[in-house]
Amino acid sequence: MLACGLLFAACGDDDEDEPASTQSEAPVQTETPSGSQDESTGSGGGTKVTLTEFAIDPPNPTAQAGSVTFDVSNEGSAPHALEIEGNGIEEVTDTLSGGQSATLTVDLEPGEYEWYCPVGNHADQGMEGTLTVE
Repeated sequence: MLACGLLFAACGDDDEDEPASTQSEAPVQTETPSGSQDESTGSGGGTKVTLTEFAIDPPNPTAQAGSVTFDVSNEGSAPHALEIEGNGIEEVTDTLSGGQSATLTVDLEPGEYEWYCPVGNHADQGMEGTLTVE
């Protein structure tokens, strides 16, 4: 319980009117090493996304269309952020220092979206991938 409280306190999200999760959120699936699909949801119904130097985990997730919440944490030491862009959508978290986290909820239509760190040249250094929405 204490760890969850600290996680939410560290988010720094100033939109307190929005609930942390809703029943309508679509799960995100990620590829396992064997190539099979594996649902990946974090606490509160969000999908856990980890940013490090210089990678996004998961790199190429798959999600169901609809409202999708991403629980983003920077486990690296450099500042990072997560941006989702495509199909008329451009949503980004605040820039997160090492150890910080944020929640990003995006209403996604079927298609492919760019998924990357917009800080400096981090995308060019490998912090990029494709989010596929079915």
